[in-house]
Amino acid sequence: MRNPIIDVGAKELSYEIREIVDIAKKIEKFGINITWENIGDPVAKGEKIPDWIKDIIVEIVKNDESYAYCPTKGLLETREFLAEQTNKKGGVQITAEDIIFFNGLGDAIAKIYSLLKRQVRVINPSPSYSTHSSAEGSHAGSPPVTYFLDPYNYWYPDIDDLEKRIKYNPAVSGILIINPDNPTGAVYPKKILDNIVDLANEYDLFIICDEIYCNLVYNGKKYYSLCEIIDDVCGISLKGISKEIPWPGARCGWIEIYNADKDEEFKKYVDSIYRSKLIEVCSTTLPQMAIPKIMGHKNYKKYINERNKFYEKRSNTAYKKLKDIDGIIANKANGAFYMSIVFEDKYLNGNNSIKIKNEKLKEFIDSYTKNVNIDKKFVYYLLASTGICVVPLTSFCSQLNGFRVTLLEKDDNKFNWIFDTLSEKIEEFLL
Repeated sequence: MRNPIIDVGAKELSYEIREIVDIAKKIEKFGINITWENIGDPVAKGEKIPDWIKDIIVEIVKNDESYAYCPTKGLLETREFLAEQTNKKGGVQITAEDIIFFNGLGDAIAKIYSLLKRQVRVINPSPSYSTHSSAEGSHAGSPPVTYFLDPYNYWYPDIDDLEKRIKYNPAVSGILIINPDNPTGAVYPKKILDNIVDLANEYDLFIICDEIYCNLVYNGKKYYSLCEIIDDVCGISLKGISKEIPWPGARCGWIEIYNADKDEEFKKYVDSIYRSKLIEVCSTTLPQMAIPKIMGHKNYKKYINERNKFYEKRSNTAYKKLKDIDGIIANKANGAFYMSIVFEDKYLNGNNSIKIKNEKLKEFIDSYTKNVNIDKKFVYYLLASTGICVVPLTSFCSQLNGFRVTLLEKDDNKFNWIFDTLSEKIEEFLL
């Protein structure tokens, strides 16, 4: 090329959750059946959408307006409905004008980070969901700035670590919270959230809170929304329908903006997000039309409760099968539908391995595991020996070795086989 055309931030773009699919497809050619535990798509894992939801969507498809552009911020009726739902929780109050729709939260996340000054950093949790950490690192042109989630304390944020990293890095202007958390399945108590808000107040920061799993909470845990605890701090909540209904293929998410009137700089930043959406015209219309009809339906709360009971059962079964294995840290998931396992360092010696019967497949995997993190080696060996596809924890912007697995499998026998096999292969790997 006449000139270098690649931005310095491009090297920070990584999404192992899907990148591992390329390896899995090659392993399939060796006759291995793949069990996909890498992507959080309930529909792909066999979840059936209720007929009453399908009936609503069918009726909307018949409406010519569902094929038209909508207002840039999103349909007014839908935004009014969502603002009302938020305001019922108490805390900060919003209007329809404080909501902007996007083509999925991936679209929203890209906008939120890309419109910050390059010198400004948003501190991410570690481990962190890859879309956030990659977008933040790419925007800044350097690795993400992170704070520690403690696997010895239910994966809760280490508040002391967070404060030190804010205090000694003046570029940090925002804090990212993912609650319920992906990849760990943690749900944060109010005290932890209040501590984060206090830090934002003290250091004059804004908060971004990814709340895509806000209604998928179980095991008796209480969920506190950002709107309930944010006080006068400026903030953005990210929400959507991909996990909750679930309708990931709709690519429909939105942001709720809190306390924009409290800070002129933040208000200008939020306006830039809106203006960037103006350039795109708008987001998809049909799923927006469906939101009030689905979430306002008489069956919706019962439907969500049933899904939570299912994930609670899966969470407890998985935890029971893994918790007593020597050499790992296992925490019970209490929200979303993921579980993260950490390998204790003293059990990792560089020679950890899992037997692969097919010699040609072993040679293939060995070629991919030279000079990689030890947890990635585990993931590839697990994939080649069992067909179970999980994601290495170091791919979630973490220095902890381990892996993330989903709790989505609908078939009881297959779910038990997955976690019994994981238990067996973890023990073999850590011998």
